[in-house]
Amino acid sequence: MQADKTLPSKRLTSLDALRGFDMFWIVCGEGIFHGLADATHLPFFESMSRQLHHTTWNGFTLYDLIFPLFIFIAGVSMPFSFGKKLDHLSGPERQQAKRSLYRPLIIRCVALILLGMVVNGALALPGYANTRFASVLGRIALSCFFAAIIYLNCSFRTQIIWLLALLLGYWALMSWVPVPGFGAGVLTPEGSFASYLDRQFLPGEVLRGDYDPEGILSTIPAIGTALLGVFTGRFLRNNDPKYTPMKKAMMLLGAGVVFLLLGLLWNIWFPINKNIWTSSFVLFCAGCSLLLLGLFYLIIDVLKWQAWCWPFVWLGMNSILIYMASHGIVNFKYSSEAIFGGLIHLAPERFYDALLWVGVAIIQFGALYFLYKKRIFLKL
Repeated sequence: MQADKTLPSKRLTSLDALRGFDMFWIVCGEGIFHGLADATHLPFFESMSRQLHHTTWNGFTLYDLIFPLFIFIAGVSMPFSFGKKLDHLSGPERQQAKRSLYRPLIIRCVALILLGMVVNGALALPGYANTRFASVLGRIALSCFFAAIIYLNCSFRTQIIWLLALLLGYWALMSWVPVPGFGAGVLTPEGSFASYLDRQFLPGEVLRGDYDPEGILSTIPAIGTALLGVFTGRFLRNNDPKYTPMKKAMMLLGAGVVFLLLGLLWNIWFPINKNIWTSSFVLFCAGCSLLLLGLFYLIIDVLKWQAWCWPFVWLGMNSILIYMASHGIVNFKYSSEAIFGGLIHLAPERFYDALLWVGVAIIQFGALYFLYKKRIFLKL
C-alpha cells in the first residue's frame, strides 16, 4: 500500500466520477436519503430510501448494484492501467513485463483480503470462530485478481470463453449438484449449493449463518463481473477512427439495454440474486453498469460537462481509503455532530439525521479534496 503523489495521465474522468458516485451512496448518501425519508415522508425520498436497502433474497434494488458496479469499474480500469506498461513492448520484453505485474497483483490481492478482515473487526481479536474472513474487499481482491490473470494471459476469444465457462459453470453447479438434505437446484438461503459450501468450508464466521454473501463459490461469477468490465475497457481504449467518442457512448448504452434483457431472460430459470451472485445477476448488473458508464462517459468525456462531477472524482480516486475510513476507522457521525451540531439543532428535530449525514458528506468531501489537491492517492 502506498500514497501515490502522481496523477496518472489519460484517465477517463467519467470512470473516476462513476466510481465516486458509486461510493457516495455507502459512505454518506444512503444516510442522507434515509434521513430525508423519515423527516418528510415525501414519496420520492421514501422510494429512494427503499431502494437503498439490499433485497432479502431474490430480486434487485439499486443498493444491490453498488458492489458489482465497483468490481465492473475495476475491470474497466485494467486495460488502461496494464496498457500503459505493455502497449509499447513486444516479444520477450512484453512477456517479461507481464510477469513483472504478477507480484504487485498478488500483493494487492492479499492486502485487500487482510484489509477486509480489518473492516470486519479482526483487530479486535474476536477469536477464530468469530472472525469473518470473507469480506467485500476480499471479493474485490479475488475477482479482480483472477480477471487480471485471464486478461494478461489469454486472447480476447479465450477471455470470452472464460466468461461463458464461469457463468454457465456456476449455473450448472447451482442447478445440478445435490445438497445433502435438500437435493439439487434448491436456491434458498439454506439449500443452495453455495450456502452448503460456505457452511462446510468457509473459515471463521459465516455472516448470515446459513450462507455468506461474500462466500466461496459465489466468487466465481464475480470474476465474470470483472471480466465484463475488462471487455468494456478494451472497447473504450480502441483507437479505430470509426469508433468516435459519441459512437462509443451510444454503443455502451445499447449494450447496457441488451445485457439488462439477457439478465431478465436468465432470471426466469436462475433468479437475479445478489446474495449468491447468480449469473443472471451478473448480466443484469452489467447492463446497469454499462448504462451508467455510457451516461457518465457521454456527459463528462464526450460533451465535456464536467463542473458538477469533481466531488465524485475526488471520492473515486481515493475510494479504498474512504471505504476503510467510513467503515470503522473514523467516526464521521461524531465529527459531524462536533463540528455542525450547533447548526443542526437549530433545524426541526425530525431533520437531525439527514443534516447529520450532510455534515458527514461535507467533512468527507473536504478531506478528499485536500488529498486530491496534494496528489495523494492511496493505491494498492
